[in-house]
Amino acid sequence: MKQVVISGTGLYTPPNSISNEELVACFNAYADQFNADNAGAIEAGTVTALEPSSVAFIEKASGIKSRYVMEKEGILDPKRMVSRIAERADDELSLQAEICVAAAQQALDRAGRSAADIDMVLVACSNMQRAYPAMAVEVQQALNIDGYGFDMNVACSSATFGIQQAVAAVQSGQARAVLVLNPEITSGHLNWRDRDSHFIFGDACTAIVIEAKDAAVSQHQFEILDTKLKTSFSNNIRNNFGFLNRFDEAGAGQPDKLFKQQGRKVFKDVCPMAAEMIKESIARAGLEVPQVSRYWLHQANLNMNLLISKLILGREAEPGEAPVILDSYANTSSAGSIIAFHKHQDDLPTGALGVICSFGAGYSIGAVVVRKL
Repeated sequence: MKQVVISGTGLYTPPNSISNEELVACFNAYADQFNADNAGAIEAGTVTALEPSSVAFIEKASGIKSRYVMEKEGILDPKRMVSRIAERADDELSLQAEICVAAAQQALDRAGRSAADIDMVLVACSNMQRAYPAMAVEVQQALNIDGYGFDMNVACSSATFGIQQAVAAVQSGQARAVLVLNPEITSGHLNWRDRDSHFIFGDACTAIVIEAKDAAVSQHQFEILDTKLKTSFSNNIRNNFGFLNRFDEAGAGQPDKLFKQQGRKVFKDVCPMAAEMIKESIARAGLEVPQVSRYWLHQANLNMNLLISKLILGREAEPGEAPVILDSYANTSSAGSIIAFHKHQDDLPTGALGVICSFGAGYSIGAVVVRKL
């Protein structure tokens, strides 16, 4: 079987950051106004008063301290709490394609490749800007790549599932090299007025170049030793937004058209599933857990990552074994594990082993075992 490597990664970070303090001030201003406007109904028991949020609550629940977003002023306006980003004309580069191009250029440079070396573009993320034409095909045109592109969505596991698709394309000869992109504008699907989730997400875009080992020229190669994917249906993380919504006007604007989850159930279900998946992937690669130096885990919740690491290792993870970036990026959905990989790979020695793992809605879990060359 042809050996395949990750030869380059890239990261686009939006220019705007929102601290927990800023977010809490906005949410609490909204909650105070809501409670004042509905004081009579609240007293009568027909409406539930909104509880205030707090920095301490957010950091204890998630480990998140700030997040990057494409636009922050609209989010921090208590009367709006949605970004203000104007639509672009059809002949302009789409916002999601724009951040893909920025991340892709970094990944190509790091891989020592140009657009002429890429045969396939895969945009894999939780939420697409539109239904069609595919975002990947627009990015392909913007980068002047000959070949083909398509979109895929496996929620927070989109990046690892995308890596597996890229590996298969290279091994089958469909593509010499594949560009996998994860443009997560998660601020668009977050309900900023929901106390239990208003702090969870941030925006970012990651890029990965995957190609045959025998053709790679990069100084930053990681050989892909094994990929393993798993899905198991669950309603505990869900978003009901879609074109069929127009069939029933009663559902317009309802909270279920944005991100919603039953966080405690997700924590209980996913942590053991992810840990077991990682251990199985390590074994499939002919390795043992003590041989693995690093785990680049999905960056959704610090408590989840601490528990998953402990379930794998049988002890608390040491500093550097499972790098954390969610404190400043928050949950960037499929981009999270790749941001961790991008930022925490250069210090590893040649021969070091690691696992990239994502987990999320679906449920979906993807694991990629790699070795630094």
